[in-house]
Amino acid sequence: MPRGRILPKEVEVVENFDFSAYHILIAEDVDMNREIIAALLEDTGIDIDFAENGHIALEKFSENFEKYDLIFMDIHMPVMDGYESTRRIREMFCPQAKTIPIIAMTANVFREDIEKCMAAGMNSHVGKPIDIQRVKAVLKKFLTRV
Repeated sequence: MPRGRILPKEVEVVENFDFSAYHILIAEDVDMNREIIAALLEDTGIDIDFAENGHIALEKFSENFEKYDLIFMDIHMPVMDGYESTRRIREMFCPQAKTIPIIAMTANVFREDIEKCMAAGMNSHVGKPIDIQRVKAVLKKFLTRV
């Protein structure tokens, strides 16, 4: 299979959607990226916790799994990468570990990269640099019940 870039699907515009009832965990090792994501999501009202690597994300989720509605997971992080963190979350013995949406948030956007994320147990993929409309569309898809 040739290594090709997957073009993003048409993104629904999600303006002023209120996510204040939700709490998410974002695993991201780069300070500047955490600041950008927090600023981009500020107007949504969503409550955000950050983890600086996959090991910390795993610890935060395992200590308070009922708290989180969704996890954004970077792939390349020190200590424990996003693939391993996702696999370990999915192996935990609590219902939320099997059902919580885990979304890859990475610059790796080739078909093979996305397939690897799905094989690790992730539900979807958001590319970097961050497209805030894509992030909001993913939040709406996985957090709201129509």
